[in-house]
Amino acid sequence: MNNTRDSFLNNTAKRIIYVVSAFLLLYLVVYLMDPFSVYWDTFFTRPGDQVLLDLMTSLLFCFLISESSINIGKWLNTKISWTQYPGKRLAAETILNLTVVMLINQLFSLICPYIFADQPIADNNPLAMEAETREMLRWVLVSIVISLMIMGINIGNYLVVNWKNEAIRSAELSQVAMEAELQSLKLQIDPHFVFNNLSVLSELILENQQVGYEYAENFSRIYRYLLVNAKKDVLTLDEELKFLTPYRYLIQQRFGDGVQFDIQVDPQYRSYHLPPLTLQLLVENALKHNKTSKRDPLQIRIHTTDAGELLVENTLLPLGKEIPSSGIGIKNIKRRYKLLSTAEPNIQQDEDTFAVTLPLFKL
Repeated sequence: MNNTRDSFLNNTAKRIIYVVSAFLLLYLVVYLMDPFSVYWDTFFTRPGDQVLLDLMTSLLFCFLISESSINIGKWLNTKISWTQYPGKRLAAETILNLTVVMLINQLFSLICPYIFADQPIADNNPLAMEAETREMLRWVLVSIVISLMIMGINIGNYLVVNWKNEAIRSAELSQVAMEAELQSLKLQIDPHFVFNNLSVLSELILENQQVGYEYAENFSRIYRYLLVNAKKDVLTLDEELKFLTPYRYLIQQRFGDGVQFDIQVDPQYRSYHLPPLTLQLLVENALKHNKTSKRDPLQIRIHTTDAGELLVENTLLPLGKEIPSSGIGIKNIKRRYKLLSTAEPNIQQDEDTFAVTLPLFKL
């Protein structure tokens, strides 16, 4: 999941407002710290161009401090996670901000004498030099306060935004997991599904009790798997294939040679993950929309590719009467992939085949 989302301060209009606010705060704090300083005694008696120059210099000062704090936060978002290393992240951001503030103050201490060259300087007057030093220290202190304030707001906003995004993501994931669970429950209580399998079971018991027993065992394994795993976010490919074994057994007992499976999975990808019930939904989709006959069997192929993906493909043998489809199964698979990874399933259909390529991923 992406942990480098930008804060609201990256909105240009809001950043301008923020710099102006920092600018006003700068003068307010300086004034409150010492309202009787020489700086304020002479502020309104100076020529207008000098006052404007003073204001523009302070605005540039605030702009550099605010921009540096924002960009330090953005850069650290890609390097140190707040979730995994909160202490380390706080220390790094604080140290970098204080370092940059000191550098900015050092820069202004070098250029300000040239900017305000026509204004009186302290020379060797001890009292004037002491007042100038106090003034400089005040500006350094205020700049640190402003930098830490910006950093705190940026951090707070970043954490709130990410908390909201995680909450939304969790809610969406729960919703699609519920849909998957409902799909599995629909399969469990579908009268046709139950009736067909019970009919096959009763026939098998009359013909061969051992085969009937095996059929009932596989039937119960399917329900157990659906109840246990329907709510999970991901399962390994190996677990999905294990579930497919009893499901295939029931299908082959019902349709005989009318359905043929071709499963070739590279062992190295069995530990990779995908959303649960994905294979069941795709196989069920193939059975629902295609004919099954011994003369022209429905072919279902499940293969891994060299790119580390899973290809689930079936031949197209359209039914004489088209069955309406809501497409919920395919939509559910797509939505869960969208929430779980950046990769998405690829669906292709031509005159002969329907194929879904499923990305496999490691946790």
